Amino acid sequence: MQKAIVVQYYHERKNNVAELNQFLEEGWKVVSQSNMTEAGGVVYSLVIIEKN
Repeated sequence: MQKAIVVQYYHERKNNVAELNQFLEEGWKVVSQSNMTEAGGVVYSLVIIEKN
């Protein structure tokens, strides 16, 4: 099974990195990641994760 997550990072207190970290702790693995893109002061990256 695969999932796509858009990781958003504005600053230390406003981001969803913890969501990605939770999936990784549950055994999901990163399959691919897009280049990081900045828009309006927020950095975005599309991350594809997979779990067998």
